[in-house]
Amino acid sequence: MSRLDGRAPAQMREVELLPDSFRRNDVLVKYGATQVLCYASIEDRVPPWLVGSGSAWLTAEYQMLPTASEPRQRRERLQLSGRTQEIQRLIGRSLRTALILQGLGQLTFRIDCDVLVADGGTRTASITGSMVALANLIDDEKERFKRFPDILTHLVSAVSVGIVNGSPVCDLNYVEDRDAEVDANVVGLSTGGYAEIQATNEDGAYNRVQLNSMLDQADTALEQLFAKQRSAIRRSGWL
Repeated sequence: MSRLDGRAPAQMREVELLPDSFRRNDVLVKYGATQVLCYASIEDRVPPWLVGSGSAWLTAEYQMLPTASEPRQRRERLQLSGRTQEIQRLIGRSLRTALILQGLGQLTFRIDCDVLVADGGTRTASITGSMVALANLIDDEKERFKRFPDILTHLVSAVSVGIVNGSPVCDLNYVEDRDAEVDANVVGLSTGGYAEIQATNEDGAYNRVQLNSMLDQADTALEQLFAKQRSAIRRSGWL
């Protein structure tokens, strides 16, 4: 299959993870033209339903800047769109799999993802970049967590795959995502397995062979992403 940007079907776009780009514990993540600024912080409180439980929490916020895509989008000021809410929940669910939250006490890890440029894969880029921001934050706060040396159990990264013109492809840009017969997001763990797989057919159905092909491509891409994450995390050899 010939792709518009000349990539092979299983080839990702160029990926960059640039920690501390604007301030400490942020990560500017680039999947090709897509750029997302991820930031991790801690608040000394938990949601009401966790008060007294001894468990910490992690939550995520995701927003696209008005100029992230063309035409310009209106800011979501008073009410978040269903898409934005779904992506926030996906990021939060994915990163919570990497943490042992029980016993940490009343604190919340807060992840902020701001899309600067959108060209497909913004949610997967957000997960991959936020994982690095979270790991670097915990490393900075190691005195706070000295009684919890294994608070982070593994890395989490994510990539999109799909079926375009009948063929499986990896890391879809906007045009491929728009035209795909099948669009999937795969969230993987560095210890093996998946945190989440979202695979939707836009017209009809997909079969087991196609699903296996997409997952094979995703597995290879995830290993590449884990290697890039480890290079961007300040504490070498930690995860």
